Amino acid sequence: MSDRYARQEILPEVGREGQARLAGATVLVVGAGGLGCAVLQYLAAAGVGTLILVDHDRVEESNLHRQPLYRMSDLGQPKVQAASAALAALNPTIHIEAVCERLSSVNAARLVGAANIVVDAADSFAVTYLLSDVCQRAVKALVSASVVGLAGYVGAFCGGAPSYRAVFPQLPRNAGSCAESGVLGTAVGVVGTFEAHFALGLLLGWQPSMLGRMLSIDLRTLHVGGFSFAGASEPRGPPIPFIAPVEVESGDVVIDLRSRAETPVSPFGSALRIEVEMLEQAPPRFPSATRVVLCCRSGVRAWRAAQALRNQGHEKLALIAMGE
Repeated sequence: MSDRYARQEILPEVGREGQARLAGATVLVVGAGGLGCAVLQYLAAAGVGTLILVDHDRVEESNLHRQPLYRMSDLGQPKVQAASAALAALNPTIHIEAVCERLSSVNAARLVGAANIVVDAADSFAVTYLLSDVCQRAVKALVSASVVGLAGYVGAFCGGAPSYRAVFPQLPRNAGSCAESGVLGTAVGVVGTFEAHFALGLLLGWQPSMLGRMLSIDLRTLHVGGFSFAGASEPRGPPIPFIAPVEVESGDVVIDLRSRAETPVSPFGSALRIEVEMLEQAPPRFPSATRVVLCCRSGVRAWRAAQALRNQGHEKLALIAMGE
């Protein structure tokens, strides 16, 4: 028994067989922010053999209060680069594959296919729904979490359990974010640590399985709750997909829902500029054979607009979340 893993190998829930299972596992971690920092540190420290890390952002000073993998010397560096260096210093026996890309419908299937399980640490509705769709098709377990302010949740979806869409078939009308609503570093750390714990439990095959379970945590009131969604039904009909900007086709009608103050010039030259409230009040009609692509920053306004068009009977829809 090596000294590095001695304390966890003693556990009957791990043992030498479990440690070997961790060493042979590949985990895809999407997001190297607050949640991702906690997830990555604990998976690396536990000896997960290969970590595929996907993130397109760079380290900013405002990250440092909740992303302890990074230092002042990392400012301006790609997060995957800085995180890989920190993790290699923590545990040089594991392999880290850094992918400095935005997760999208273009690369998601390939990345998910390379992993045993997937951890969604991006805290993005668009990423979560996209990963859920891909993991459901690939029968891969998806651990997903979110935290805003002092509260958050973590759950284990797909891989034989219901998908994220089965539990949350509708996006919220408004989306909070850490930049807008604030977040405490310890809250992110606690939720991210639970996310890593879920991932380790799935890799080790603990029974009863964590699949189909959700844990909610309010760190202001110290209330912890949870429930099983193992019996949740999948939504009927095909989901409205999130696509990448490069997947827009010449015959599509693109509606950019962002205001001109928010985005003076749309990256889609022929896009219609309609704000979501106006579209909800008087949704335009399009030929049924035409795909309508709805674009906004987070995907939430695009979802609202898609529901307005779907209520008119329009089914050929797609969403784009442009991000920051």
